[in-house]
Amino acid sequence: MSTIANKVPLGQKVAFGLGMLANQMFPAVIGIFIVVLVKDLGFPGWMWGVVSLAPRIFDAITDPIMGYISDNTKSRWGRRRQYVFIGAIIMGVAFIIMWQLFRENSLDYNFWYFLLTSFMFYLGLTIFSVPYVAMGYEMSDDFHERTSIMAVSQWIGQWAWVIAPWFWVIMYDPEWYPTADVAVRELAVWVGIIFAICAMVPAIFIKSRSTVNENYSALTIKNIGGSLKEIGDNFVEAFKSEPFKKLCFATFFVFNAFNTVASFTFFIIVYYLFNGDAAAAGIWPTLFGSIGALVTTFLVIPIVAKMSKVLGKKQAFMVSQGISVIGYIMLWFLFIPGKPYLFLFALPFFSFGIGGLFTLMMSMTADVIDLDELHTGKRREGVFGAIYWWMVKFGFGIAGGLSGAILSIIGFDSLLDVQSENAITGLRLFFSGLPILGTLVAMYIMRNYDLTEERSNKIRAELDQRKAESLR
Repeated sequence: MSTIANKVPLGQKVAFGLGMLANQMFPAVIGIFIVVLVKDLGFPGWMWGVVSLAPRIFDAITDPIMGYISDNTKSRWGRRRQYVFIGAIIMGVAFIIMWQLFRENSLDYNFWYFLLTSFMFYLGLTIFSVPYVAMGYEMSDDFHERTSIMAVSQWIGQWAWVIAPWFWVIMYDPEWYPTADVAVRELAVWVGIIFAICAMVPAIFIKSRSTVNENYSALTIKNIGGSLKEIGDNFVEAFKSEPFKKLCFATFFVFNAFNTVASFTFFIIVYYLFNGDAAAAGIWPTLFGSIGALVTTFLVIPIVAKMSKVLGKKQAFMVSQGISVIGYIMLWFLFIPGKPYLFLFALPFFSFGIGGLFTLMMSMTADVIDLDELHTGKRREGVFGAIYWWMVKFGFGIAGGLSGAILSIIGFDSLLDVQSENAITGLRLFFSGLPILGTLVAMYIMRNYDLTEERSNKIRAELDQRKAESLR
């Protein structure tokens, strides 16, 4: 049961949520802007795959190192806040630089420029996101309050997916910009500044106690270098936790199957529903993303949070993912040329997949961290947060690489205004089929997840008893 003492003030939840808005806005906008690389700058599928995959693999490697640094930081500001602040600045500046691409430059130049500046952006993202996620795990030790924190943050974060699709309208409207690459160069400046500021909010407003006198490992260069073995040991220890392993792999299959095909939405609507005419497609690609995100914000997240309390977190996950499978099946039948409005009927079902995923999984990860403390005596939010998001980001990188590979396999040609029938059919098959497969695998993985509310409360009570005894 939640008590008044365990309740986190709404202002703190909102501050954490603004960080989530930034954490989701940058990848959401990248998913929109990256279409310009193919459609306007002429990147072939393999280049798209490389620029999507390589920086995210780098990001996945730096995440656990950042988790170790954050967990062992002695500071009067605590372990997280300073990194969140610095990472926000690097992330915002690098995002602006990354999109200063000109069609007058050679294809090879644009490829290498975008690839190398992406590494700087993803380094900033690591420095920001790993400590930021750990801050959320530390905000409450109550079973249901954790879900409430994540529900509020996901509600705010979902506005990224409402806003971002409207960039498609702005980018391809000649009354706004002459070409989409010109649009991206300017829009990146606004996105970089505004959402870097949002990313700083948790660092400024979320409370944190001093860790100056804590018994952490010293963060010397020698120790950080030598910590790689400890980081590897932490990975091994974390993956000895069966509940945590299930959370990681289930998230991997749901989120990354979705992301592999997410950018295909634009291509399906433009090339299948409107025969390659981006101007005629108008706001329909935008409505797909924006209305889906609005449904997630106002319908899915509140329902999933309520289901979590009534059914338990695992059952809420199973139900929400099952509904999303129905949505993907509906999309196969409701993408009909000449009747683009029909796909809107599938969006309330489709949106339960990603909308329910992180609301539940981040809350469940916090429960797993309690279980880890019970077994090891260590409090390792940074490590577990880094490993969890490592799985997400590594898979995200694979998803980017797969997106490019799929475009090549099905014969999609960015230089053609009208795609072949085989290419369109391939897009549609992957768009519905791959997320259904990933979701079903995730549901199978989670079938025996056993960290229930009753068990979590017993773990929490034992940890509280240990702490009380240590203070005597």
